[in-house]
Formats: sequence, C-alpha cells, structure tokens
Amino acid sequence: MKYKLLALDLDDTLLNENFKISARNIKAIRAVVQRGMKVTIATGRMFHSTLPYARELEVDLPLITYHGALIKNAGSGEVLKHCPLPYDLALEILQLGEEMGFHINFYFDDRLFIKEENENTKYYQQIALIPVESVGELSRFMSEKQMEPTKLTIINQDGRMDQLQHMLKNKYMLQLSVVQSRPHFLEITNKLATKGQALHFLAGKEGILTEEIVAIGDSYNDLDMLQYAGLGVAVANAPQEVQNAADLITAANTDDGVALFLEQHFLD
Repeated sequence: MKYKLLALDLDDTLLNENFKISARNIKAIRAVVQRGMKVTIATGRMFHSTLPYARELEVDLPLITYHGALIKNAGSGEVLKHCPLPYDLALEILQLGEEMGFHINFYFDDRLFIKEENENTKYYQQIALIPVESVGELSRFMSEKQMEPTKLTIINQDGRMDQLQHMLKNKYMLQLSVVQSRPHFLEITNKLATKGQALHFLAGKEGILTEEIVAIGDSYNDLDMLQYAGLGVAVANAPQEVQNAADLITAANTDDGVALFLEQHFLD
C-alpha cells in the first residue's frame, strides 16, 4: 500500500525534550515529502504556536490544531473548519472551575486568555511560548463578550485532575471531548473536535483514503487519530493504552522515533 498522508503530533512525539524538532526528524520528513507524501501536523496547540514548526518543516497542508477544533491553512491562513465549544457549556465549565479553584486557559480567536498569571501560566509558557492576556474572572469576561472558545484547558498539579476528568466526562459525555494531553493538562473541546475527526475531514478534502494515512502520536488525545489512520504509530514514551491502540511502536520522541520509523519503512 502506498501511503499518501502523514499526520504528526507535536509534543512528546515529534518534538524533543527541549520542544524542538531534531535535525534528523526534519531530514526524514522532508525526504518523504520529496517522495510524494503529504504531511500535516495534528496537535492540541494553538495555530499560532503550531505555525513556526510547520514553516520549519515546510508543510503547506492545512494544520489540525486545538485537537481538531481548528483546521487552518498554514500558508494562506484560510480557515477550513472551526468547531468551538457551545456557549452555555463553556460557561458552565468556567463557573465550575472557578468554584473549585482550578486554573483555566481560555482560547478564543487564536489568543490565550487567563484570569491571572501564576505558576500554571509559567509552566504552560515553558512549553508554548505564547503571550497570555489576563482578564480577571473568565466567566464574566466570556459572558460580557458572548464568546464561544475554541478550547478550554484546565491545568492542575495538586492531584485533583483524575477526579475532575471523571466528573466532566460523566456530565458532558454526549456533548464535549474531555481528554488529558499531558499529565497536568485537561483539554476540553467540542465533541466534534478530535484529531481523528479532523484527519477524516482533511483526508476527504485531499482525496485521500483512510488506508493511505499514517498517523504518529503519543497521548490520549491521539487515540482516535491512531485508530482512524490506515497505519497508527505510537512512540515508545506513550502510555500503554496508547501503544495498545497503535499498529506499530517506534522509538521515543527523545530518540527521534518519527525519523526512525520513516527511515525504516519509507526511506530504507
């Protein structure tokens, strides 16, 4: 089977421990592009945070960002699909988070809004060098402007994440996607905004069949993408549940797992 599309997660998959793309990974990705494969990025990051990596890889396909809530062309900036959170549900979660004392990132119009800067915002900015805008109580800010956020991220490092995830999943199972992307990040998007659904949409636009797609990822937000693709690949640092869902396992992100897979299966 000739694979035509490669979808790559960023954090803990393509990026190393310094949040960089290694020279070996860049070389391998550009080599498969020269052989006719199309490449896209599928990430939970903002479009603004993803674009520099796309330019470094010379990717010209639309990018899957915010876990699939925003699909936007890397070159023209054209928005192909946007699935924000429903207003009433987003407001409920903001109010609940404020009552329970959780830090929440509020993403709207590819900008990041927070209540106030704290240790969680510092932690986040070590990962994504994105400016934050402090606006006070997010529920008030959102209701005043009648905004529908592209995504909400709850950052918690005091051990309450599993309890919160279980509660939100039970309450919003039919309406929202609630997944952990990192140990301390709980990502909340529209139920229709997942990487697998976004990859299906993009493949349809490009005229590419499911069996012609390779997807590489590491985390729970990659699960439906790995299962949708004709060939799902997990890096060795992925949790066991994610590895079990994949067709193949490659080396860890810190060992250039993406490049190793491409070299062995497409470039050797």
